[in-house]
Amino acid sequence: MMAAALNSQPMGAALFAKARRALDIVLHIGAHRTATTSLQRLARDHVAGLAGQGVTFWGPQVTRPNLLPGVQPGRGRSAAMTRRAAGRLRLKCAQAGLGGTQVLILSDENMLGTPQGNLTAQALYPAAGERLARISAALRGQVRRVVLSVRGQEAYWSSVLAMMVARGHNVPRARVLQALADARRGWRDVVTDVACAVPEAELIILPHESTAGLPEWRLQVMAGRPLPVSAGRIWAHRAPDLTALRRHLAARGQNPAILPMGEGRWTPFTAGQSAALRETYADDLHWMTAGADGLAQLKTWTAPGKTGQTPHSGTKTRGHDHEQQGRMA
Repeated sequence: MMAAALNSQPMGAALFAKARRALDIVLHIGAHRTATTSLQRLARDHVAGLAGQGVTFWGPQVTRPNLLPGVQPGRGRSAAMTRRAAGRLRLKCAQAGLGGTQVLILSDENMLGTPQGNLTAQALYPAAGERLARISAALRGQVRRVVLSVRGQEAYWSSVLAMMVARGHNVPRARVLQALADARRGWRDVVTDVACAVPEAELIILPHESTAGLPEWRLQVMAGRPLPVSAGRIWAHRAPDLTALRRHLAARGQNPAILPMGEGRWTPFTAGQSAALRETYADDLHWMTAGADGLAQLKTWTAPGKTGQTPHSGTKTRGHDHEQQGRMA
């Protein structure tokens, strides 16, 4: 009944406009390997408490089966199919708004792209702008806020590669690692693409290094309001360490000795490559801390009741407060 009403004119337009006025849509777009799964699990554990505050949280269990994938063009998918997928997305959001939801959080890091796609392109989310623009168009400019977590490239790529090897991919060759270290595309480019793709939305950047262990705080940032969510101590979907990776290689008949000796986190890069990746991230953070050209706001956890904000655009000094303040994951 509601579907028919929303797809009819003018009744459908009136209902969608009513839902639109009552609803803020928030996109939590990842990135991958920035404790997104831990946050999504915490939100699932507090569905009732969130609903009591007018907040609905849709994680990958909701978004991936049939809600978001069809919005992106793909092989065997016609333009008409893509339009219908956009209509289904609007319908589901309108239903949530008419049902009393005030803030609807869509949390799915695949909105940016995929780790496999990043490795194939040897770059950070090269199609992020195009993908987010399609989602924004499907939602007809209703996105209120976009939240993106960023992580140092050395740790990001190391975590991605560890997950890929554990899933059956080969240990990357030296030329692949060098290409990643030499990549010119950084988080600044990703932020710029997202800001251009969703110009109507507030864009908030959260540094992984100081906020990964604070899923309850990150949820409040997304919702834009205090939430009855207890402190989370979930560490989900963590990257396998060297010991686990050796077991994976041995189980599929590959030589575990191709990995370095020792235990703990696997860092596949040379010292020079790691230094280059750290320098790129330092430049990215310096740009964000200095105001991100007005495109985004960097937020860091500082103390209960206080949120670190992006400094005034006139602040150009290198060095970042979040490297000293806040809790680590």
